[in-house]
Amino acid sequence: MTSSSELHLRGRRVLVAGAGTAGMSAARFLLRVDAQVTIADDRFGEVEPTGVVGADAAQTAGARLISIAELLADDSWVATTDLVIASPGFAPTNPLMVAAAEHEIPVWGEVELAWRVDRAGLLGAPRTWLVVTGTNGKTTTTSMLTDIVVESGRAAAACGNIGLPVLDAMQTQPRVDVLCAELSSFQLHWAPSITPDAGVVLNIADDHLDWHGSFAAYAADKQIALHGDVGVVGLDDDVAAGLPVPGRRVGFTLGEPAPGELGVVDGELVDRAFTAEQDGASGGTPLIAATAIHPPGPSGVSDALAAAALALAVGVAPSAIGRALSAFRPAAHRGEVVVTIDGIDFVDDSKATNPHAAAAAIGAHRRVVLIAGGLLKGASVDDMITGSADRLAGVVAIGRDRAIIVDAISRHAPKVPTVTVFTGDDGGVIAQRALGSETDPVSSGGQPPFDAPGNSDDLATAVMNRAVAEAWTLATADDPRPDAVLLAPAAASLDMFPGYGRRGDAFAAAARSLPGSAPRATQP
Repeated sequence: MTSSSELHLRGRRVLVAGAGTAGMSAARFLLRVDAQVTIADDRFGEVEPTGVVGADAAQTAGARLISIAELLADDSWVATTDLVIASPGFAPTNPLMVAAAEHEIPVWGEVELAWRVDRAGLLGAPRTWLVVTGTNGKTTTTSMLTDIVVESGRAAAACGNIGLPVLDAMQTQPRVDVLCAELSSFQLHWAPSITPDAGVVLNIADDHLDWHGSFAAYAADKQIALHGDVGVVGLDDDVAAGLPVPGRRVGFTLGEPAPGELGVVDGELVDRAFTAEQDGASGGTPLIAATAIHPPGPSGVSDALAAAALALAVGVAPSAIGRALSAFRPAAHRGEVVVTIDGIDFVDDSKATNPHAAAAAIGAHRRVVLIAGGLLKGASVDDMITGSADRLAGVVAIGRDRAIIVDAISRHAPKVPTVTVFTGDDGGVIAQRALGSETDPVSSGGQPPFDAPGNSDDLATAVMNRAVAEAWTLATADDPRPDAVLLAPAAASLDMFPGYGRRGDAFAAAARSLPGSAPRATQP
């Protein structure tokens, strides 16, 4: 452990790159310990900061505010900077990061700063760190884990990518002793020093490759979560299962676990890694029935196993795990049932912003009508469609990249009824139908891209209203009926909505406005 005298921040000339949530958290702490702080953000003009929460207070406390363009225009900044704190959005290829590397200026993320501050004891005795990462399931797993730790009687906080910056969590009162940190690949890239008490990599699929440069680099950054005493990996994911674990390796699986693993036996989540070795129970220690897990389905059970493994790694009792998971319910937009009509659930999984997450959401149900589309960011939906074809009662495609989804259906699931909902040149909302490859709604004309700059939130809401109505039509026409109408977009929301939350809210409002027994839609 580093002693407090070995971490010198007072008087250190620190450039904070980015004035978002993470950057401003770092800036506030650095100002508190009398560092010389400059905050660089493109939103800062030459005269006054605009639209940045906390910027005025930081400036009053002594921070210098500057635009990134202005900073880079004068090379003298490198001679007056001892340390750069990089916000998660700053890729290694960003000109600011490249310049820092060329001049051998250390670059830390806000999480790296928090780790060093904690290890140095600047905010009291070092805390217990439990790190959750993966392409999908991070937030649900972190939320489950936090509830479990709190149920065990320890003071814990969900922090990191889940919303509360780690540095802020470390400064809350009363003191938080256990940090349940959801960390993205961006955050982990800029936090190479962390060695948590236990960390998990849930799964790894193509995502953010434009930021990392390659899949191998993306996976390597995720693997940093496993650098601590206990490394937990999802065994049902080939990439995660193959990651090296320097310390004790623990796996979890939806199948029957081997010794040293957690899994499912006769419908119960069972631990054969921690408590079994303590009490000699070779069959494992039961934790909770799989049917009691929310969200239901394979992804929910997998997340629960991961959360249980991290909690057991730091001595939480199995009874606390069972109690917490029994009471746990997912946050909004993560598999939330917003209404049930005639036995069909309307499920908001707007947080499923990539095909891997959407496939998991579909897999939680017997049969669904899927609403999908948005900004795919170059990701392929082919595997999602081929792997889910037998569960699809219909698909409603929306958003800028809707044509990619429709094309994948025509190639891999040609018998699945498909509706494309989009805006016309006059701003009206249009729906076109196809049964597999019999009609190609993509090539039938008149489909301008739906991009946020040219379309209002009201128009995006109108598209969602129509999409939900069309999904209800498909659901009531299917025999036997599906068990859900599922919003699992497989794509980002920013072509239509300001965020996935607003997209999910629009879906929920549209579903709740449907009559209880009949579809609302009319033919165009």
